[in-house]
Amino acid sequence: MGQIPWPSETELSDLRNMVAGMAETSVKDVRVVVSPYRICPLGAHIDHQGGAVSAMTINMGILLAFVPSGSPEVVLRSAQFKGEVTFRVDDTQYPKASGKANTIVSGNGSSEFKEECCWGRYAKGALYALQSKGDLLSQVTDTSLESLGITGVISGSTGLDSSGLSSSAAAGVAYLLALESANNISVSPAENIEFDRLIENEYLGLNNGILDQSAILLSRKGCLTFMDCKTKEHKLINPPNLGQNHINGSHKSYKILLACSGLKLALTSDSGYNRRVSECREAARVLLDVSGKPEVDAVLSNVEHEVYEAHKEKLEPLLARRAEHYFSENMRVMKGLDAWASGRFDEFGKLITASGQSSIQNYECGCKPLIELYEVLLRAPGVYGARFSGAGFRGCCIALVDADLASEAASFVKEEYSKLEPELIGKITQQAAVLICESGDGARVISAM
Repeated sequence: MGQIPWPSETELSDLRNMVAGMAETSVKDVRVVVSPYRICPLGAHIDHQGGAVSAMTINMGILLAFVPSGSPEVVLRSAQFKGEVTFRVDDTQYPKASGKANTIVSGNGSSEFKEECCWGRYAKGALYALQSKGDLLSQVTDTSLESLGITGVISGSTGLDSSGLSSSAAAGVAYLLALESANNISVSPAENIEFDRLIENEYLGLNNGILDQSAILLSRKGCLTFMDCKTKEHKLINPPNLGQNHINGSHKSYKILLACSGLKLALTSDSGYNRRVSECREAARVLLDVSGKPEVDAVLSNVEHEVYEAHKEKLEPLLARRAEHYFSENMRVMKGLDAWASGRFDEFGKLITASGQSSIQNYECGCKPLIELYEVLLRAPGVYGARFSGAGFRGCCIALVDADLASEAASFVKEEYSKLEPELIGKITQQAAVLICESGDGARVISAM
């Protein structure tokens, strides 16, 4: 089955024309940031504890077409949401915890677009991050020039907003790359991983780790990206023949299924995420104290596995479940690396499914519709394994599936999930209900034509 390239020439052309009209410039001057969505087959909910994770980017995501504005002014529009966001790159941005306002301004200055224009907070978060580390935007090549803003249009793959594919990190990375490109600043992927962490952790007040932005910036087509979130070391792992392998004489290949639940809820409005992070740290504190290391930072990656096994009975039940998820998931990641490198997708899939079970039972995330969708995927023909994409409170589930059975599996999932959640499935377009994807390259800037 052929796969339509992403981004398509039509998508690129439409966005370039929109920006050229906004900026009254030539289409040839318009650059485009390609910032893909990511999936996390193994390594769920342990990046914030310094655990080992795996990820890959897919051939869907966010596009940000832009031109340098010629002044400090930033003017942004969205292909999905109403309103126009405007601010200046020489305006000082403040983190959420400071209590100081970071106003999002609509194009007409009215309050009508206040809700819609909240999508602009990631652009201002990118500016905050760049200001926080030596104010990079002031370090343009020609010191006689002022820092430049951008005029741009941002667009996400249809039907996948709030999907658990880390569209927030993809947006943050897109704005970072655009502002850096407009000002001719050379920034390494490692630095941009830290910048996006500042957007999420400090500017927005979300206590997540660095998995999402790392996957978006480091991944390459056909590869599984492995990252040690404690040491920040990473490597790319290819299965034999870029995802195709002859096992026991039979041809094996894979596709990625994205099955959408119809539920939408912003992660930052769910206090349960931050609470679970705190519970992991509480478990680490107990284990470190009992092992005679009260001075060590309370994250579970600082607890030796032997210490956990020796003292886990000292944890109260809730904390014990959080710690069990961390240590078992860390082990699944390491086993998964070997399975992937050998092209054993059935074994890799079983680990994905076990990760999903632990997320439900030990990390205690998920909700009825997402759990139903997860269970439907496990019954679908050709599916190697499945789990939530994200925390399981909204969005979609992912599955690794035999490429030859991907279309049959997608049809099965649509039909079976619609029986369980007819109202939710009615909120999803048929095209977006179950998507068949492939791995893709990481974030990059496509130069002007």
